[in-house]
Amino acid sequence: MPADLRRVLDALLDGVVVVDGEGAVELLNAEACRILGTSTEAVAGWAVERIPGGTAFAKAVRSVLAQGAACIENEVSVSRRFDGDLVVDVAVSPLAEEGGRAEGAVVLLRDRSIGMALREAESERAHSEALGKMAAGIAHEVKNPLAGIRGAAELLGARAGNARGRETAALIVREVDRIATLLDDFMLFARPDALRLAPTNLHRVLDDVLDVLATDPLGAKTRVERAFDPSIPELLADGDRLVQVFLNLARNALESMEGGSGTLHIATRLRLDHRIDLGDGDRVPSVAVEVRDTGCGISSAIRGQIMTPFFTTKPNGTGLGLALSRHYVALHGGALQIESHEGQGTAVRVSLPLRRVP
Repeated sequence: MPADLRRVLDALLDGVVVVDGEGAVELLNAEACRILGTSTEAVAGWAVERIPGGTAFAKAVRSVLAQGAACIENEVSVSRRFDGDLVVDVAVSPLAEEGGRAEGAVVLLRDRSIGMALREAESERAHSEALGKMAAGIAHEVKNPLAGIRGAAELLGARAGNARGRETAALIVREVDRIATLLDDFMLFARPDALRLAPTNLHRVLDDVLDVLATDPLGAKTRVERAFDPSIPELLADGDRLVQVFLNLARNALESMEGGSGTLHIATRLRLDHRIDLGDGDRVPSVAVEVRDTGCGISSAIRGQIMTPFFTTKPNGTGLGLALSRHYVALHGGALQIESHEGQGTAVRVSLPLRRVP
């Protein structure tokens, strides 16, 4: 291929995969190499089904080669060996001499993941703002009556003429205090200035979390794997809040593997190609943290509810852990995503903006 044409293809924002009439790969441009996590040299001559991520569009390629008609598929998931899956639009067009059979095909891959991630980050911010307003309203309407109920219960207890009456009054006080504590936790959603940003070593945060979990009986049989990207620099973040986020995610992972051996895998990665808008026009690279377990997974029936405040499947849970984790990540300008299949484990991916230390 002429060098000028190769440079033109590499400059395109869409991935380009060229296959011959037998469906064997002839060329990948630079964007296709990024999307698929490979190179032309590594997969030249391979059937399209064999290349990394190729099964996502192999059927469309075979159809185009057989019928000679172009094919378009939207929002196709491309699995990658070393990174999270990508969502792409796929367009396959035949390469044929006029009136002849297809001598090959060109596959265009348009990455939709970055745009979807940006929309999700904006949705996270809006969700946090809505929760904050709701939390402030609930606290205002509930706290004053709670104080009255508590005071009345204490008065009843003081006037009770028998032990049963005093125990009943004490039970009311304890339950009121429990509700007040939940309200205090819920009020965290109403504090948009709850972050104290400072230079933070993300890997030290994760090591601290794993040190805490090392003493937890839940993790006695669990194997912990770290895959930290050494190129990640210090970033401006609230280290204490991030400890809360990752401690909650890791504890959830351990609980999903309770009663048997399993693997807790924590990985970090610098993503220069995935930039996050901080809301002031400044777009910065991001850092990805993945917490993956080999536990029981999450049922599809409840998967859409697990980050809703006060929703829990745990006997003693408050239902605020994941909701607060999502809230703190959103306050940082990031996003939290959960991928889970029942019986196959769960992966939680946190994206954080790389605010550089001045």
